[in-house]
Amino acid sequence: MLENLKELALTTGFANISLGQFIMILVSFVLMYLAIKKEYEPLLLLPIAFGALLTNLPLAGLMEGAAMVNGKFQPGGLIYYLYQGVELGIYPPLIFLGVGAMTDFGPLLANPKSILLGAAAQLGIFVALIGAVLLGFDLKAAASIGIIGGADGPTAIFLTSRLKPDLLGPIAIAAYSYMALIPIIQPPLMKLFVPENERKIVMEQLRPVTKTEKILFPIIVTTVGSLLLPSAAPLLGSLMFGNLMRESGVVGRIAKTAENELINIITIFLGLSVGAKTSAEHFLTAETIKIILLGLFAFGFGTIGGLLFGRLMCKLSGGKVNPLIGAAGVSAVPMAARVVQKIGAEERPGNYLLMHAMGPNVAGVIGSAIAAGVLLARLG
Repeated sequence: MLENLKELALTTGFANISLGQFIMILVSFVLMYLAIKKEYEPLLLLPIAFGALLTNLPLAGLMEGAAMVNGKFQPGGLIYYLYQGVELGIYPPLIFLGVGAMTDFGPLLANPKSILLGAAAQLGIFVALIGAVLLGFDLKAAASIGIIGGADGPTAIFLTSRLKPDLLGPIAIAAYSYMALIPIIQPPLMKLFVPENERKIVMEQLRPVTKTEKILFPIIVTTVGSLLLPSAAPLLGSLMFGNLMRESGVVGRIAKTAENELINIITIFLGLSVGAKTSAEHFLTAETIKIILLGLFAFGFGTIGGLLFGRLMCKLSGGKVNPLIGAAGVSAVPMAARVVQKIGAEERPGNYLLMHAMGPNVAGVIGSAIAAGVLLARLG
């Protein structure tokens, strides 16, 4: 009887848990706390945290692949099969499809110059890439780390799954953590790099955008962008197809599905799958600390790039552009634009910058997809 109990005890997770797994389970609890209590990007951080918990439970085998054991076929774990959507590059484009269906590109079309601010805010990607190389990462790893600066979680996941899958866990957690911390990271940089008189600039009201413009925009961007950079087609095409469904007005049912049910289901699968890549042996390394620091570096320089280019546009326009909107060029939609609105209103009560900031904000989504396409074309 005692022997049976002893054998039973040895088959439990309590008897087989390692120190690394125990630490990662605690990390998953912390991430759940941040998602639930602090509401830091909860839609993805909560599934990622729970995926991290599941993959670090000893003997559960949820990320184990299929294998032959003693001549018998042993199917893989549940999350192993869900992860194929990441490995095959299916989930991130579907997320972009939903994002496109939710996004109004009107502010960008009303002020096309704002696309330059979205491009300038991608500076952080390439600065962090150089920093990662200097810290000893190979080019594929450096590119995967640098894309954190685009402040676009699905793009970071898409590129990393293609170039450096082993780093997917820490890169995804860094990307979504810093996206959630935008209201903390960006305001000090705004006040440091933009003088008070420029922060108070009131911008003219945007012109109305016609329905024809909104319909033609996703078609033209997909065609031209994909011909120039074929590797960006999966993300760019999905984003623009989602937007075309929204703006066409003739497929309301599937447009609503894309922006609600579809993106919600894919978010669950994507979060659990990415979280499951944070196994102790892959996450608890010196590389992870470097990635977290480089991610902050990338995010900061992305914001700075947008702000400095905003100041340049302010000078060239004779003071008609508030440089703060450059900070929205990082593609965390719409959080970055809301931060711009908040700081602008603090500097001058009643100053409404939100719609002006949405132009660079949605341009940043396109910019990060193109940057990922460039890196994938060169290194993939």
